[in-house]
Amino acid sequence: MRSPVLCLIALDWQPAGGRLRVLANRDEFYARPTAAAGWWAAQPGLWAGRDLQAGGTWLGITLRGRFAALTNFREGASQAGKRSRGELVTGFLTGEQSPAGYLQQVLARGKDYAGFNLLVGDLHTDELHYGGNRPGGEPRLLQAGLYGLSNGLLNTPWPKTARLKRGLTTLPSDNDGAALALLSDATMAPDSALPETGVPLELERRLSSVFITGDDYGTRAQTVLVVENGHVRILEQGRGPQGSLLGIQQAEWQLRERECVVHD
Repeated sequence: MRSPVLCLIALDWQPAGGRLRVLANRDEFYARPTAAAGWWAAQPGLWAGRDLQAGGTWLGITLRGRFAALTNFREGASQAGKRSRGELVTGFLTGEQSPAGYLQQVLARGKDYAGFNLLVGDLHTDELHYGGNRPGGEPRLLQAGLYGLSNGLLNTPWPKTARLKRGLTTLPSDNDGAALALLSDATMAPDSALPETGVPLELERRLSSVFITGDDYGTRAQTVLVVENGHVRILEQGRGPQGSLLGIQQAEWQLRERECVVHD
């Protein structure tokens, strides 16, 4: 099994009301070196976890309201790309381009990367865009609504994607415990509902749950992001082998004031 990046995202996007809610699980091999989420010393104002092997990230947000997240595109025994997909998130978060302009530039060199889906947004201009380097991943501006993204295209109705989206519809925005419970749902889908992505059936079953456990591979980071009226609240809960609980990292700030309060 090749290494996935971020494997599941559900988001509620309401630009007219100034609201974005994101639930996300990153699934990865436990042996891959990773730094827990926090403020990057070399990039002031950027909050994200970090892949210490390739240097990029899978999800992050900045004090200025730039947001980006990535999933890989599962297609069996895919070949590694020339470049790391994690740099796509970092490139947007540390840059100045508009979301639409950045996606256009990225997709022009999409062949340099293994399959990916990318979300990029600017919360000050109420823009959120999606694009990917596989057929059907043409860039588009996202209108208000509920979206799910796993390792297919945006809103591909895989069981775990639909399950997390349903949970998000009734989730109170101030209940982080309930949000983490949704992200910790280990229910596997029945065989009749499994997608066919080119991997063996046993692996397809294992990857069908929102939360994945194992000795060598599983869910390593669970992220809850809530932005309402310019106020950002984000937390990451780390996970280890067999779902063991690690630490929680949190931060809050007000976009308009460009200030942040970090909670250890």
